[in-house]
Amino acid sequence: MLEQLKRILVIVGHYGSGKTNLAVNLAMDFRKAGKEVILADLDIVNPYFRSADFTGLLEQEGIEMIAPLYAGTNLDIPALTARLDAVLDTDKQIVIDVGGDDAGAAALGRYSAAIREAGGCDMLYVVNGYRYLTRTAEQASSLLSEIQSASRLEATAVVNNSNLGEQTTPQVVADKLAFAQETAAHYGLPLLFTAVPEAFSGELKELIPDRELYPVKIYVKKPWEV
Repeated sequence: MLEQLKRILVIVGHYGSGKTNLAVNLAMDFRKAGKEVILADLDIVNPYFRSADFTGLLEQEGIEMIAPLYAGTNLDIPALTARLDAVLDTDKQIVIDVGGDDAGAAALGRYSAAIREAGGCDMLYVVNGYRYLTRTAEQASSLLSEIQSASRLEATAVVNNSNLGEQTTPQVVADKLAFAQETAAHYGLPLLFTAVPEAFSGELKELIPDRELYPVKIYVKKPWEV
C-alpha cells in the first residue's frame, strides 16, 4: 500500500480524527521501508496531540521533524517554518500532518503551489465516524469541501480511522465501514484503507475480510491512558 502513495503525503481531517497517530505510523513505516523521511507538523491551531510531541522518538528512528517555530512551548503562536519550503523539491518522503478542519488546512494552502510544482501529493482525508460533527457522511463530506477550499488542494483518498479511544473494539471499527465508504463515494474517491490498532487487526480481518487494513501502533494517548 505504501508504495502506491506519492512522495508528498498530506494528512487532513477533523479534530480528533486520529490524523497525528496515523501520520506518525506512516512516517515510521516509510522509514522501515528504507526511505529518507521527513514528518512536517503543520498544526498551528491545536497545541495538543501534535506530531512535534514525538520529535525525540522520530529522530531516534532517523526521521527528520519539521514543526512550527513555537511547537512544544507554552506560546500558542501560528508561526510556520521555511524549512518545509526547502525540502519539498527533494527526493525525500514527506508526510505532512495538517491541523484540524479548514482552519488548520489554511496553513497548508501556503504550500499548495510548491507542492504542485514538486509533482503533487496524495491527500488523505481521515474520518472518525464517532467524532462530533463528522458522524454522518453528509457532515464529513461538507467538512472535506471546507478543507479543500482552504488548502487549495484536493483529497485523493479517504481513510477510515473510526475509533472510541481505549474503548475501541473490532466491531466498533467495522460498524463505521459503511459510513467511510459513503463519505468516499460522495467525492468519487477510493477508501484507501481502514486503520486498526495492531492488537486486534487479525480479528477485524475476519469481520471485513475484503477490505484493506492498516495496523497502527497507538502513539497518541490521553494522559490517563499513558
